[in-house]
Amino acid sequence: MSDATQELHGAHSVRLKRTEWIKVWDPFVRIFHWSLVGLFAFSFLTGDEWKSAHILSGYLIAGLVALRVIWGLVGTEHARFASFVYRPATVLAFLVDTARMRAKRYLGHNPAGGAMVIALLLAISGIATTGYMMTTDAFWGIEWVEETHEALVYGTLGLVALHLAGVAFASFEHRENLVRAMLNGWKRSR
Repeated sequence: MSDATQELHGAHSVRLKRTEWIKVWDPFVRIFHWSLVGLFAFSFLTGDEWKSAHILSGYLIAGLVALRVIWGLVGTEHARFASFVYRPATVLAFLVDTARMRAKRYLGHNPAGGAMVIALLLAISGIATTGYMMTTDAFWGIEWVEETHEALVYGTLGLVALHLAGVAFASFEHRENLVRAMLNGWKRSR
């Protein structure tokens, strides 16, 4: 899609400017995101009820996270960690500006969104690690491993709730549909 200006001639000349769009989220990022959403929900719902499916889902999640880490190092511009990992002071300043409804709009992840990506990747990695540990002879039945696994799951649900609230708030503040952008990959350039 490109920037286009049209002039309508007549008694009331009007200039209309079509919005310029840019591809921000590449197919891998979008497929990763929605696959992780589905697999996490599936894993949560099958936890104690369907062990073999739960374990398989956990392995798939671990594989997705590993691929996302690699893509975060070598992927497209907005997928790379270098484009959205900010110092804690920058994240805090962004959150203050957000509370005042004057946060800068970012084409890729904003500082809070970048921090959330890292927090979710770490939490889900912890879930996958403790889940794997629970399947080994060395850690099978060890209470602290199971408790840590469960605490990480519920902590991740809290992060997901914050993530959804942040997406809704940023969508409102900047008047753009961020969910649609994660589905089709396009955002307006300004």
